[in-house]
Amino acid sequence: MTGIATRRRQSVNDVGTETEAFPCGRGLRAMIVVRALFVAIGLIVVWQAVIFVFAPPAFMLPSPAAVFAALRDRPDLWRVDAVTTLTETVIGLIAGAALGALLALLMSFVPPTRRMLLPLMVVSQALPVFAIAPLLVLWFGFGLASKIVMATVAIFFPVASAFNDGLARTDDGLLDLARLYGANHAQQVALLRVPSALPSLITGVRLAAVYAPIGALIGEWVGASSGLGYAMLLANARAQTAVMFACLFLLAAMSVLLRAVVDLLTRNLTPWVPETA
Repeated sequence: MTGIATRRRQSVNDVGTETEAFPCGRGLRAMIVVRALFVAIGLIVVWQAVIFVFAPPAFMLPSPAAVFAALRDRPDLWRVDAVTTLTETVIGLIAGAALGALLALLMSFVPPTRRMLLPLMVVSQALPVFAIAPLLVLWFGFGLASKIVMATVAIFFPVASAFNDGLARTDDGLLDLARLYGANHAQQVALLRVPSALPSLITGVRLAAVYAPIGALIGEWVGASSGLGYAMLLANARAQTAVMFACLFLLAAMSVLLRAVVDLLTRNLTPWVPETA
């Protein structure tokens, strides 16, 4: 097995040397940022054009200026509520990603557990999130705990599913070579399946980073004393549509920020997988 591990490290180093010769990753990320900025500016221009042409009532569709004014006049939205939702989301993302990865590893290290865990995972996602949110608030209270659990439940499945799929799709040639060297099942998983499945795990975590705020937001809608979801409920009851749009803007910015942070943290975990446009 030492020979297999050595060969794998050498192949990874060779691929890393080749990718360094073509440093397109930084340029690709800059291109993505520029595209995102153009898309955001384009949406604001279209939004303002709709306001100018159709002149809808402010309680139906506020102007971009009214939304930014709400952000300026309500600093508690981004000082308190946004921080609360971001805290719930980040902790839920970490817990959900860890739980999903552990479940996938358990199913890979102990194959009989797959027949028991996979149906339970599917059932956990088949239930409507709104249906279990009141129970979680009842069990864990109106504080951060219920929102963290909700975010964890909402995102662990994409991570577990993607990682499990990657673990199950390891190259048969590598596994046959490992058996030829006398590797047992645990060594095959640790030395071959896990490194081969890292791109799938990263994909699942990146997807979870986008979905993570949804779980926290639903938990705040059901019962909370702060957070963007709670602020949206109050604004809806008072017909403050500009405040609701301001909360949506903060949620969108939060999702983009989380995705960017996850990309930054996972950038060098799989140097043998090239980035393409």
